[in-house]
Formats: sequence, C-alpha cells, structure tokens
Amino acid sequence: MPSPEFMARVGQMVGNLVKTGVLRDGQGLRPSSQGVRLQFAGGRRTVTPGPFGGAKALPAGFAILRVASLDEAIGWTSRFAELIGDVDVDIRPVTEAWDLGVAPKPEGLTTTRYMAVHHHDAAESGAPPSPTLVAEMGRLMEEMGRAGVLLAAEGMLPSAKGARVVSSGGKHKVVDGPFAESKELIGGYVLVDVPSLDDAKKLALDYAEVMGDIEMDIRALA
Repeated sequence: MPSPEFMARVGQMVGNLVKTGVLRDGQGLRPSSQGVRLQFAGGRRTVTPGPFGGAKALPAGFAILRVASLDEAIGWTSRFAELIGDVDVDIRPVTEAWDLGVAPKPEGLTTTRYMAVHHHDAAESGAPPSPTLVAEMGRLMEEMGRAGVLLAAEGMLPSAKGARVVSSGGKHKVVDGPFAESKELIGGYVLVDVPSLDDAKKLALDYAEVMGDIEMDIRALA
C-alpha cells in the first residue's frame, strides 16, 4: 500500500493536470500475480498465470475491459489476439479506489476492470494494418461495445516517435526513441493531450519527481 504522503503528492499532481486541461485518463494496475499472460504463436495459444516478468516486445496498444471474471477477459482478448496473429497480451486488473482503501467498493458491483496490453514487434515497423484487419477489428470492437465490455482502446505509434525517461536517485535521463523493450512490468499509464513530445517529456519529468525511481515510456497514440 502506498503511504498517505505519497498518495497526497500524486493527488496534487493529478489535480494540477486536471486544472491545465491536459489529462485525459490514467490508471494503475494490480500486481501481475492477479493476471495472466497470453501468448499466441503459430495459431496456438498459451495461457500463463501470473506473476510474470517484462514482455519480450514493446507494447503496441491496450484496451480496458469491464467483465465479470478473468476468464471472460481472457475470452474477449483471445478473439482480439487471433485477428492479429503472433502476439503476447498481458491482462491485469485495474487498481480501484477501494483497492487503496480510499473509498468503499460500490454495493452490488459484480464486475472488474482489466487492462489488456498487447505486445508485438510488427508494430515497430510503422506499417499500417490492412483494410481487412481494420474492418475485422472494428466489428469486434462494436460487438464489445454493445456488450458493455469495452471501455477504452488505444493503439500506439512506433517508439521512434517517443522517448524513455529513467529516474534513479533523484537523477533523470531522457532517451529519444526508438528504444528496446523494457525488463520492467507496466505499473499503469497516464494519458495526456499536449502539443508536442517536448511537452510530454516535461510532464513525465514532473511525474518522476513525485514518483521517485521509475522508468517511463512516452508513446504517441495512433
């Protein structure tokens, strides 16, 4: 559990982002021990329960699902992954206010939010998806929307259009992309709408001052 002092600092930072109008969304994730990793290769699926380490490829996008169980999240995510082909997907619960003890869990709530992050090397090429894949993805997302399952979905542009911030011992290092995969697990994300990569870097450095030792990838959304 984070300390009250840490939560207060994060709360102030988030409040500042809201006031400036740049914050669009942000979520933290629960430990990988509460999730699974799906690996699709050659038409076969492997399901590995957590905990697990960093992925072999960079994240290419993510979706937020609201479902009744982890098995249901696996089912919807598998349908998505089968359209892409060879891909790894990490599924983990989103951190809620009641997980942190700052608010009670709503009475009668029977669903859980999960974040599904897909990783595959092909996304780094920058090649656009085929019209057929776009159409199939669109139909699946419409179905998930009608079912009340899909809350959000974002694709990422190649890391060549982004940057990485590594903070340790109060010192910050910024490396422009492209960059290699990280050995770290994703702890969460902050989605901001800013004019340039330089503006995003400044926000990331401000974030690092609050968070302490941390590694952050700044990626443009498709």
